[in-house]
Amino acid sequence: MLLRRIACVITLMATTLTLTSWGVVGHRTVGQIAENHLSPKAKKAVNDLLGTESLAMVSTYADEVRSYKEFDYTAPWHYANLESGLSKEQFVNELTQMENPNIYKAIIDCIGTLEDSQKSKEDKVFALKFLVHMVGDLHQPMHMGHTEDAGGNDIRVKLGRREMNLHGLWDSSLIDNMGMTYSELAKECDKVSKQEQKQWKKDDIATWAFESYEMAGQLYSEAAVNPDFDYTYFPKYADFIKHRMAQAGIRLANTLNEIYK
Repeated sequence: MLLRRIACVITLMATTLTLTSWGVVGHRTVGQIAENHLSPKAKKAVNDLLGTESLAMVSTYADEVRSYKEFDYTAPWHYANLESGLSKEQFVNELTQMENPNIYKAIIDCIGTLEDSQKSKEDKVFALKFLVHMVGDLHQPMHMGHTEDAGGNDIRVKLGRREMNLHGLWDSSLIDNMGMTYSELAKECDKVSKQEQKQWKKDDIATWAFESYEMAGQLYSEAAVNPDFDYTYFPKYADFIKHRMAQAGIRLANTLNEIYK
């Protein structure tokens, strides 16, 4: 009986780990960076909604609840898969007109909920928790992958002796290799010039998505040439990953600052 319970716990943990895009550390890093850049008004509004919880702590909520049946409907909110080879104009047109639930629509809806004075506090708390998570997801390239391979989930790769799919490699494995806590990683990533921050704040949500889509194209091409990655793969992309988490955190903060200005 005890062994059965242990097996169940291990299975549940394994299931949870496979669902954590950017990993727990990555999402909390984005949340912490966002907190660092909140305006006083936005910080007060966030505190009023979350109480003692921080943006970093609620950043994994969307992954934690998606394995429960009552939250099945939120599964498509974590990504959008589009066909390969689209120009930016084609990409934006397809993304913004997609009828099925997807990450772009979900972000827009959550922002709308937070801006709507008629919505309940419960609805706003839910929207804020998902917004924090989805902005992080949108900056992970494989969450803007290709329809034909389920966003890289159907592409098998190796990193050293570990076998996985391309999506999973980018979800958490590369961040795990950094060996830092989220607070350490946030401090490492949050070294962005005022000029860069100013530009990032001008970019719209579709642009965030296209940046990931373009990078995903590069990752696909590399995997097609040789899916057996070696020790040089992580160092090659470490700075890019830090860059994307910094963008996600600062853009999230700017979104909240605009909502509560």
